[in-house]
Amino acid sequence: MLIREACLEDAGPMSLLLSCLAEKYILPNCTEDGGKSLLDSMTVDSISQNFNKGHQYHVVEEHGCIIGVVGIKNNAHLYHLFVSDTHQGKGLSRKLWEHAKYACIQKGHRGFFTVNSAINAKDVYLKLGFMPTGEVNEKSGISYIPMQMND
Repeated sequence: MLIREACLEDAGPMSLLLSCLAEKYILPNCTEDGGKSLLDSMTVDSISQNFNKGHQYHVVEEHGCIIGVVGIKNNAHLYHLFVSDTHQGKGLSRKLWEHAKYACIQKGHRGFFTVNSAINAKDVYLKLGFMPTGEVNEKSGISYIPMQMND
């Protein structure tokens, strides 16, 4: 298994992984418009635009296949953390997050991170050290729990 910084050529496999997992785990807590908006943010074009905006992505690769993705905006906001179903429960989310967090700190970030957790991902983020900063919110049809980490 290899954790590495993603490149633009990874946008296709990343989009496929993100979209499939979002449909299964996040869309049930979204409105129809919210689900469409979320999936639109995970297309190859959207990911490519995020690369161009300077967002960071890191991936976990096994046998040449991307099995996990983490995305960081503004060196401080975690907006994607997904691991394939077949690899969940093996500590990959933690390894991927630690890798991305270290990269942010190396680039000068001081360790305050935020995430808008999907409803069913709250426990994962709690285990990573994030704490809720409020109740369940909804924005544009997408339900989430605001969380932060002071590292």
